Amino acid sequence: MKAHTKETQATMTPEKSLQFLKEGNIRFQNNLKANRNLLEQVNDTKEGQFPFATILSCIDSRVSAELVFDQGLGDIFSVRIAGNFVNEDILGSMEFACKLAGTKLIVVLGHTSCGAVKGACDHAEMGNLTKLIEKINPAVQAVTEPADESQRNSKNLEFVDSVSKKNVELTIDRIHAESPILSEMEQNGEIKIIGAMYDITSGAVAFYE
Repeated sequence: MKAHTKETQATMTPEKSLQFLKEGNIRFQNNLKANRNLLEQVNDTKEGQFPFATILSCIDSRVSAELVFDQGLGDIFSVRIAGNFVNEDILGSMEFACKLAGTKLIVVLGHTSCGAVKGACDHAEMGNLTKLIEKINPAVQAVTEPADESQRNSKNLEFVDSVSKKNVELTIDRIHAESPILSEMEQNGEIKIIGAMYDITSGAVAFYE
């Protein structure tokens, strides 16, 4: 499988880009890799890159976007930060990826049993991590069930995963609210912004459509 070129990127639509990721994740779940020569892709991309998707995911070592979607060099922009939230630097990176570099799809990818979300559920405090966790607190507060405080912590994995899903949704809301460039591109049908959740027990990605 060759790296994407300017010509192949131009044929991609938001819907086709999403389909590529879905098919890649199915290959990953079935331990089937697309036939690609990574060193050949290094050579193919030496004069430019033409990715079709931008994926914001957690730094979790089990959730590498290139692996779970079975993509090669030059296929995706991968943004990783604990808790997969956005700030102005990440929004700027996404604007570059879509407006200047031509990607057609933004995926905000959360995952089950997320450590950063667990920290937010437990109101953990430790150095700079305290400030990071504050970014996830709105998702904790937005999940109203269970109401019993004794159940609203990292030991309740159902609650943790509900917060992870809400965090993805709020992150997408922030992209729309804080990036007029990306919001306008989506309204014009140039890109699609979508949330998804990776299951660390199965390797499956569920998209929120």
